[in-house]
Amino acid sequence: MRLILSIIGLALTTVRENKARSLLTVLGVVIGTGTIIAVGSIMAGFDGAVTGVIRSFGTNTVFVTKNGAFQQARTAEERRRKPLSYEDAKAIEANSPSVEYVSPILGPQGAGIIRARYKGNDLFQLRFFGTDEHYGDSGQVDLAEGRFFTETENRRRMMVAVIGSDAYKSLFGSENALGKIINVAGAQLEVIGVLKKPATALPGQSDNQIIVPYWVVKKIFPNSREHQFMVKAREGRLAAAIDEMRVALRLSRHDGFADPDSFAISTSDQLVEQFRSITSMVALVLVVLSSIGLLVGGIGVMNIMLVSVTERTREIGVRKAIGARRSDIVMQFLTEAVVLTGLGGILGMLAGYGVSLIVRIAMPSLPTLVPTWAVMAGIGVSVGIGLFFGIWPASKAARLDPVEALRYE
Repeated sequence: MRLILSIIGLALTTVRENKARSLLTVLGVVIGTGTIIAVGSIMAGFDGAVTGVIRSFGTNTVFVTKNGAFQQARTAEERRRKPLSYEDAKAIEANSPSVEYVSPILGPQGAGIIRARYKGNDLFQLRFFGTDEHYGDSGQVDLAEGRFFTETENRRRMMVAVIGSDAYKSLFGSENALGKIINVAGAQLEVIGVLKKPATALPGQSDNQIIVPYWVVKKIFPNSREHQFMVKAREGRLAAAIDEMRVALRLSRHDGFADPDSFAISTSDQLVEQFRSITSMVALVLVVLSSIGLLVGGIGVMNIMLVSVTERTREIGVRKAIGARRSDIVMQFLTEAVVLTGLGGILGMLAGYGVSLIVRIAMPSLPTLVPTWAVMAGIGVSVGIGLFFGIWPASKAARLDPVEALRYE
């Protein structure tokens, strides 16, 4: 143990005597390790935010869309699919005893930019959609004040709206919104509810939503056809509900016996898996790119250690002359290489933590979290770089002939 500590002390002394050279040598390791930590923390935060939003719908919730939510490339058949219709939602309700309710979701189609206005305050970047009264029980509606609309208000196409917390601030400031009339795309809507700020949200996402009864959207935008369905399965009957829905939709949409489904059914867990399959590929690409910095740093360490062997030839000769074994010389130079890259790894981790903190301050909705695997990977890779690229210089030093080394000028 005393020998190891003395070798580490000698390595640190060498680093201190060549501060500038040592810093430039490990710069690649600092960049590579810092990138791994920063990418890991940002991806972990993004993953937590997105999965939190998806899972907030509940484990018994099923989403029905024309195509997959996180699908990157679509086939020719998928591009030809007709939109989901209100009749498809009714087919699910009529033929799926394991389904508790189906909430159709319909937004404006082909309407361009939609504006909400109240007393000269305009809101342009908003999410405007219609649904039914069951959406209020989905876990996505947490009211700060007021209420959600009823089945009667939906059926009678009553011009009422529930607005998000950010939409409320933009339009009303601190004024009470309940009972007030807002203008959305030329329609006069009475505000009957204001939502609380969501506990989980996508990074950069604002709560600028305005929710109205389904039939109000059909009244204002009669050409809207692109539906999505949020389906609640009865407790403990999720698998049966999915099977029943699939049969009902294939019959409603006249899918041929040998044809694939002309729709996509996804549970919350499946959406999380699809999302993570995409983010894992992105993270892999970023880590591979950061590895270039580590490779450059490793080559720099190898070069500086070869220079160090040349500069310290007489020192190596003296050590061998007084009894140092080859293994002692190898251990000394490998330790110096590991100390160099280890210091680079520590600096890189500090830099990665700094980037993570800056991102968290700049984007509060992205709760960056440095995962354990990123820290372990940063430490492991930096030490591994030192060992791998330090072997050749250490072996070269150990092979020096002590007589020739003592004669070296």
